[in-house]
Amino acid sequence: MTAVAERTSEKPASVLRDVAFRRLWAGMTVSKAGSSVAAVATPLLAVQVLDAGPLPVSLLTAAAWLPWLVVGLPAGAWIDRVARRPVMLAADLVAAAVVASVPIAAWFGVLTMTHLLVMAMLLGVATVFFNVAWTAYLPAMFRKDQLVGANSVLHATDSAAQVAGPAMGGLLVATVSALAGFVTDALSFLVSAVLLWRIRRPERRPSPSQTAPGTLVRDIAAGARWLARDRYLRNLTLHGAAANLFLTGVNALLVVFLVRDVRLGTTGVGMLLAMSSLGGVGAASVTPLLVRRFGDARVLFWSKIFAGVASTLVPQTRPGAGLALVVAGMAGISAGAVAGNVINGSFRQAYCPPELLGRILTSMQFVNFGAIPVGAVLGGAAAAAFGTRQALTTITIGYALSGVILLLGPFRNRRDLPTGPTG
Repeated sequence: MTAVAERTSEKPASVLRDVAFRRLWAGMTVSKAGSSVAAVATPLLAVQVLDAGPLPVSLLTAAAWLPWLVVGLPAGAWIDRVARRPVMLAADLVAAAVVASVPIAAWFGVLTMTHLLVMAMLLGVATVFFNVAWTAYLPAMFRKDQLVGANSVLHATDSAAQVAGPAMGGLLVATVSALAGFVTDALSFLVSAVLLWRIRRPERRPSPSQTAPGTLVRDIAAGARWLARDRYLRNLTLHGAAANLFLTGVNALLVVFLVRDVRLGTTGVGMLLAMSSLGGVGAASVTPLLVRRFGDARVLFWSKIFAGVASTLVPQTRPGAGLALVVAGMAGISAGAVAGNVINGSFRQAYCPPELLGRILTSMQFVNFGAIPVGAVLGGAAAAAFGTRQALTTITIGYALSGVILLLGPFRNRRDLPTGPTG
């Protein structure tokens, strides 16, 4: 029996009966919804209030992801040694304070692009610690046969939050101001912290041998060596870096493209992004069924290929009926990415040695997410030099071609993912 097939014996409804999981799920859902609101409010604030162009807006994306290059590896090594829930709590509280600084600065009339860039970077640091901690937290609390169900629920509600978030963000910006999105985001982090604090189930702690004294450099190297020797995770990492390089360029330029090239208003941008996110909601809901029917390796492979091909519709968007292209393209990206992430996340959690999970994860993310600030800067520079539509056309072709890495890798001819490193 394969790793993911074994885990699909527990359906999403089963994990929802778990009180501890429901609190984790509710906290992350509220936080993701708030962040989705802020994700719309931030570029709109930069474009419409601070009159920023494509390159400065792209730098906001770069600043948010740069911390993965700076603190990602040591964060993973450290989190492998400690309880994860306190890390998540602290990250939520720091994120709330950082986001709240934006409306406070605006209230006193001192808000600048520099402030937004610093906010994005500090929020990125908090995100690094939270994401690594929660990924390691699931297998510390739940059995392997629950992981696909748990990840499916979390990714489905993440996508649902991305549906509601842009619509709420566009509505808040249109009726109140962009700053209302930041207030909403700050409050959502506080709600998440309260719900995490109320989880009472003890998590499985690392054994004494796993937390024996050692240098962070040695611990980081152990995770990196494990990743480098494993052909499955190595292929996923290389594809992830290439895909993120291009996909970040799409995301960094999308709001500028819709506002300045397609001439959409604030509410229209929010509604289109909300409709696009429905693809992710549907994909997360049906992924366990697709895995049982076709095999997890096949669904992982084809979902990532599909996302790249769908992205090429986005730069063809025009006013009127042509708006359907951006919805179809972004919905395709969302569906493919979410389905792939559900399987990929569950696979890594069950496949990697528990004592190395945080370090292997951050080694992958160091490469995957390290490409994101580069992609944001390159996307912004390309838009400034050649125009936003032309830049998006080139970027989406690159994203579609990133699937060649998977075609040359070990997943192409497999139905199911291996159960362990020797599979």
